[in-house]
Amino acid sequence: MLSITIIIALIIVAQLYWLKRVYTLEQQQFNAGVVKSIRGLFEDVKIADNPSFQVKQIVEVADQNTYLVKLDSIPNKDSLYNNLSNEFEDFDVWTDCLVGVYNSKKNTFQYQFYLSTAASQYSNNTIVPLLPVNKSYDYLLLHFPHRSKYIIHEMLFWIITAILLLLVLTGLSVSLVYLYKQKFLNELQKDFVNNFTHEFKTPLAVMKIASDVLIQPSIVSQPARLLKYGTVIKEQTEHLQNQVERLLKTASGDNKNIIIKKEPCKINELIQHAIDQLEPLINNKNADIHFTPKDDLLVNVDRVHLELVIINLVENAIKYSNGNPYIAIAAYNDDNNMYAISIKDKGIGIEEKNFKFLFNKFYRVPTGNVHQVNGFGLGLNFVKKIIDAHDGKIIIKSVPGVGTEFKILLPEK
Repeated sequence: MLSITIIIALIIVAQLYWLKRVYTLEQQQFNAGVVKSIRGLFEDVKIADNPSFQVKQIVEVADQNTYLVKLDSIPNKDSLYNNLSNEFEDFDVWTDCLVGVYNSKKNTFQYQFYLSTAASQYSNNTIVPLLPVNKSYDYLLLHFPHRSKYIIHEMLFWIITAILLLLVLTGLSVSLVYLYKQKFLNELQKDFVNNFTHEFKTPLAVMKIASDVLIQPSIVSQPARLLKYGTVIKEQTEHLQNQVERLLKTASGDNKNIIIKKEPCKINELIQHAIDQLEPLINNKNADIHFTPKDDLLVNVDRVHLELVIINLVENAIKYSNGNPYIAIAAYNDDNNMYAISIKDKGIGIEEKNFKFLFNKFYRVPTGNVHQVNGFGLGLNFVKKIIDAHDGKIIIKSVPGVGTEFKILLPEK
């Protein structure tokens, strides 16, 4: 994606450079046309003793629109008009021109006139009269008021081509971004389907085996075995129920904001209750949850939703730890008049490049094996929605191979 962007940028830069080159060449061609017209004029009208010398040495470019030509004698107005008009047509100078013949003895223009061409698009009424340039000699002044517009008009084909290319490149860029986004979403969807299948297939298989055992006639005479397989079905059913509830809650939050009902709540009690609900997972993973209540903080929050946040974060900390997980939980007053809840683990950690994607729906940090850790990639997305609904923040700090800390910041009110 980056390489394509660079290539498109280089094409645009090259196109702009080429337009500048074309503009410069058109300017040079215009100048050459004017000089050739003046040379032809010298051959047609008696205005110089040595025409060849005059053209090479006496043509002065006052500015990009104005040319001064030294005269040895002042020509007739009508003769100058007709011959200059013919020369401009012969050498493709197709823009209008203000012509003035300066008389150095009178210190003013002897006469001046407006010379239009077949391609002129402007009225004589829009032209401002010429102002003389004080010189000690007679001269012919040629001023092209619309020279720049004429050159740009001559470049119209190149400009249109450049604009079309720019539009094509813009469309291509938008299409590539869209396709890249679609590819990313398709990969997320594929991972979600794979995880969904894995997450539900295993419990259902376990329940199928347990149910096959329970329908055996001999099971009635084996109460311990009956209890064991009945408990397995119960646990797997609860697991599936929890997963379905998560999916439904996430789906319900897609089209509208999560509605919360705040009430005064003791944070320490809420955290302890969340830990108690995770006790089967904690015991199964032999996890060490270190929670030492400090200040008895009373915070105005939605108890049910915030408890789900704690459960999700602690559950992730356990899942993404190697060996015996260690999780430290703390609740305290932050320095910025916020209530803080910190959940820190010594797990596998997260690379910083993944931080911006963590709260996206279906996103799961790559671990080399998509099914290594169960889940749909919905937990942190749900966590972020709940924290946002509380007008709070969630901050991530992580070092791969060392551990991760999620810090929740909640406003006082």
